[in-house]
Amino acid sequence: MEQHVIFTNKVDEALHEALHSLNPAKVFVLADEHTAALVLPQLHLNAAPITIAAGDSHKDLSALEDVWNALQREGATRASVLVNVGGGMVTDLGGMAAATFKRGIRFINVPTTLLAAVDAAVGGKTGINHGGLKNELGVFAPASHVIISTAFFGTLPHDELLSGYAEMLKHAMLTDDDSLEQLMRLDPTGEPVPLELLRRSVEVKQRIVEQDPHEQGPRKALNLGHTVGHAFESLALRRRQPVPHGYAVAWGLVVESLLSHLRLGFPSAIVYRLADFVMERYGTFVITCDDYPWLVETMRHDKKSHHGEINCTLLAACGHPRVDRAVTPDDITTALDLYRDLFHI
Repeated sequence: MEQHVIFTNKVDEALHEALHSLNPAKVFVLADEHTAALVLPQLHLNAAPITIAAGDSHKDLSALEDVWNALQREGATRASVLVNVGGGMVTDLGGMAAATFKRGIRFINVPTTLLAAVDAAVGGKTGINHGGLKNELGVFAPASHVIISTAFFGTLPHDELLSGYAEMLKHAMLTDDDSLEQLMRLDPTGEPVPLELLRRSVEVKQRIVEQDPHEQGPRKALNLGHTVGHAFESLALRRRQPVPHGYAVAWGLVVESLLSHLRLGFPSAIVYRLADFVMERYGTFVITCDDYPWLVETMRHDKKSHHGEINCTLLAACGHPRVDRAVTPDDITTALDLYRDLFHI
């Protein structure tokens, strides 16, 4: 199914036009408890509300079942539409609920965070966490429409803005040196992210997804920073000190750029520039040598890994990704040592 991505700051108008084009029998709107109070009144939707608890720790089977139960209880049919309003947790879980209820009902994503706008809401990945692992369960199912706006970003906390900006850095690294440098000159917490810059970032993901909707080849480029990033994120959860997803991705981008330098000759000057930017904006994720075995084992369980090998997306240069590159535990240990040197750990 074609995914219509709409960039506008007239969200209410765009949403009503999208719903008109779908002509649903009934509309449902899913939001977490915070977004339901702050954003839904602005959308003037004639829809049955479904509210779930906020936070990634609630992106689980229990919350998914709650959404299924609400859809069933309120008489949803395959002619219904679910509108997911919120951050990546809501669009991931809501997308999976819609894709699996009655074998699939249509849904619209209205991301309210920068991270969801440039990552989770676009591209058709849905999912929930399970067994302590991120996005362990899920399906590929594109929203019929994604309505992207900067209208909701003005009230986002500092951490939320930086979290989304990390995915924009990733998209820039998949484009060229100039795109990356442009982003590293901006302060996303001190000045609004221009809608045009947001459009360019999302279009990088769109182009890659169109080539490979089900992640059999080129789409794996979008995993840059995520093999290590997810391991860092899981370690933080294990410590009961969770970190925002985008922060883990930012630190993962540094480690995987180091792996890219070691394995493919990725320019060291860009590694240093990226590390300086990440350390200044995102701070440091502290690890010790004692964490290495656990991190390596977690990477073995990553969805991108096969037959016990650890696979990463690496870069020969900005804009030149190399997917499914096997790295050894020794490679990872060396890169983690260099990361700790760069971040003065």
